[in-house]
Amino acid sequence: MPPFNDKRSQKSFIRTNEKIRAREVRVIDDNGEQLGIMAPFDALKIARERSLDLVEISPNAVPPVCRIQDYGKFLYEKDKSERAARKKQKVITIKEVKFSVTVDEHDYQTKKNQAVRFLSEGDKVKASLRFRGRQMAHRDLGYKIINRLIMDIGQTGVVEFMPRMEGTTLHAILAPSKKQEAPAPKKQAAESAPAEPVNA
Repeated sequence: MPPFNDKRSQKSFIRTNEKIRAREVRVIDDNGEQLGIMAPFDALKIARERSLDLVEISPNAVPPVCRIQDYGKFLYEKDKSERAARKKQKVITIKEVKFSVTVDEHDYQTKKNQAVRFLSEGDKVKASLRFRGRQMAHRDLGYKIINRLIMDIGQTGVVEFMPRMEGTTLHAILAPSKKQEAPAPKKQAAESAPAEPVNA
C-alpha cells in the first residue's frame, strides 16, 4: 500500500471533470477569462468542446473555482512550481564546535575558523565547552573562551542564545548574520581561506 503522502494519493484529491461534486462552480477558461457561475455539467461540456479538462483549483471557495485546462499540463506546472519553492527553502543545520577549558591558542584559532566558515555557508553554530571534574570550579574560564569566540566572529554571526550552562556543558548558539545572506565579500573569503588546510 502506498504511503498516505504518496504523490499519486495527493493528486487524487484534485477533483476533475465528473469527480467535481459541487452544485455550481465559478469557471475560468483556458485563456484566464471568467465564464461566470454555472453547473459543473455545463462547464464540463465547454471543456470537452475544447478537448480540455475541468479542474477544481480552489475547492474551498464559495462556489468552488474550476479552470478549463489540460490536466496533465496542470500537474506538470504544479510540480514544477513546488520544486522551485523547495529549492528556495534554505535548510539551516546546526554545526557544533567544541572547546575545552584548556584549549591552546592554535586549537582555538582552528575552531574559530571552523565556526566562521559554517556561518558564512549559512549554517548555525553551537559553540560548546564541557567542564570535567574540578574544572567546574573555574566556569569563568569557560565563559571567557565562549565570549571571546563571539567577539572574534564579529559581523559574520549574531548571538541567538547567549552562553548558558546545561549540566556540565556551557554553550551558545550563533546564527548567520543577515549580511551573510548576500554574496560574501571576496576579502572575507580570502581571510578565511588560510584556515581550510588547518581544519582538514
